[in-house]
Amino acid sequence: MRMNEKERTSHMNKKLGHDAIYDARELGVPRMLLLGLQHLFAMFGATVLVPILVTGYGLPLSIQTTLLFAGIGTLLFHVCTKFKVPAFLGSSFAFLGGFQAVANLDSGKFAAMTGEEKLPYALGGVVVAGLLYLVLALLFKLVGAKKVMRYFPPIVTGPIIILIGLNLSGTAVTNASTCWWLALVAIAIIIVANIWGKGMIKIIPILLGVVGAYIVALIATACGAKLPGADGVMQPLINFASVKSADFVGLQKFVIAKFDVTSILVMAPIAIAAMMEHIGDVSAISSTTGKNFIEDPGLHRTLLGDGLATAFAGMFGGPANTTYGENTGVLALSRVYDPRVIRLAALYAIILSFSPKFDALVNSIPTAIVGGVSFVLYGMISAVGVRNVVENRVDLTKSRNLIIAAVIFVCGLGFASTGGITFTVGSADITLTGLAIAALAGVILNAVLPGNDYEFGKSVEGDASADLGSY
Repeated sequence: MRMNEKERTSHMNKKLGHDAIYDARELGVPRMLLLGLQHLFAMFGATVLVPILVTGYGLPLSIQTTLLFAGIGTLLFHVCTKFKVPAFLGSSFAFLGGFQAVANLDSGKFAAMTGEEKLPYALGGVVVAGLLYLVLALLFKLVGAKKVMRYFPPIVTGPIIILIGLNLSGTAVTNASTCWWLALVAIAIIIVANIWGKGMIKIIPILLGVVGAYIVALIATACGAKLPGADGVMQPLINFASVKSADFVGLQKFVIAKFDVTSILVMAPIAIAAMMEHIGDVSAISSTTGKNFIEDPGLHRTLLGDGLATAFAGMFGGPANTTYGENTGVLALSRVYDPRVIRLAALYAIILSFSPKFDALVNSIPTAIVGGVSFVLYGMISAVGVRNVVENRVDLTKSRNLIIAAVIFVCGLGFASTGGITFTVGSADITLTGLAIAALAGVILNAVLPGNDYEFGKSVEGDASADLGSY
């Protein structure tokens, strides 16, 4: 017997949020549109925060361009994975350390460059990092994930992820110190949302921290609060001059990537951590949806999609992309596992990318709020590295593991403080940053020292523990 409209609606209300739904079309178009908007909110705070942070390093990364390639990258990923994997690709936190390292390069050809001139070279490194995904995807296809992953066990990837957060920590303190009370507001909101929040609130702590602190800053500005600017002149907490002058609709700011060995060597090793983040996300999505995406469509296809999205974004002015743990949280919350909903969120991101006024509004966020958010974010990146080591039960009583971790930490922190190693090949000056040296040292030591007993795929929890997007 066919249900009437009232019974159909009641049935759908009962299913949504309780029963697994693999085809969102049965919910109707209005609900699909709202679910897509929910995924947009989940990814928004983190995706937009990356260009804000990178701009703070002195490299003018566009928010509009970032949103455009997040949307396009997501759609490209879905094509590569046969439209099976419900994943959103947003800006990767893993590469923040690489952008900062390129911004700080002051030897050879980079000595006289402005941040705007350095940005294309950083993007060139992102392109190469994305292409490394393609190499890994091919290796996964040809020899299998277990054999490849023996060279990238948690004793290597965990400390590298820890280093990414630690190397960035100074920037967080510097930004937060411009107005400590405002930074503390952002920190407090993130903590409350993350620990005591329920449902969607718990999934979007970064977005809530930015928006909440921004509202407080608006109120303070209206009450006459001011801070000294770079020139020492007192300025309002929030300046809307650029927002007022910006157009509602306009094209993105494309930057064509340039390639240099130094910047490539800065960015390329980060692909190790980013690859683990990717595998962690795919494992988490598989566990959430009850489908084994590692087997079908396979890690080689998901890595291919992520790599192409990252390389394409880097080529034209966007940051590296990665699958997002925040959106996996939305999947778990809504129990709607249809990739069509994710693709709607991608279309929303593309539409938003055509608004310079929106870009200017986001850029009006005070530095102190960015500092407060990154205060938590950078610490969590390091904490994810610790979790990766703990949940994979890495035995640090073994001398080989202790030596690998020790060398990685000293290389990463020690060489970062001295500016890395610069050497000349032909007429080109090449600089290896602390993170690059640490990654190379870790991979080499793991390969040559006896006793590597790591086996990839033993547990979903262990594989998913490198997910930088799970807060």
